[in-house]
Amino acid sequence: MSAQPIFERAAARREEQRLPYAGAVTPQEAHDLHMSGAASIIDVRTRQEYEEVGHVEGTPLFEWRRDGEHQPDPRFAGRMLSRYRTDEALLLLCRSGVRSHYAAEILAEAGFTRVYNVLDGFEKGWRPAGLPWIK
Repeated sequence: MSAQPIFERAAARREEQRLPYAGAVTPQEAHDLHMSGAASIIDVRTRQEYEEVGHVEGTPLFEWRRDGEHQPDPRFAGRMLSRYRTDEALLLLCRSGVRSHYAAEILAEAGFTRVYNVLDGFEKGWRPAGLPWIK
């Protein structure tokens, strides 16, 4: 499986949707990129969601907004910058694709050039697609 066609489709979605970050991928595309080692999935939900609802095995949790908070964690981008290079391909995953969209915007503003939103998220996309996860 070549990652290039997936990244090209993600870039086309960027153009179509006028996204301020590298693009958007479907859950299946995210799974394929992750399994091939071409990109890393980053879960941006709350710790409670990650632990109680389930998550993609082996994916780190970087809460975009902590449980009960109404504003994004102001340290989110800094925490990501301390762990990842700005040119790494990162696939952001939340419940439905909304928080991960906003998290991707923040990371793009912080200088990340290859950050992608996973469309439909974990609960509305990943799990219904039958992709592997654990609880």
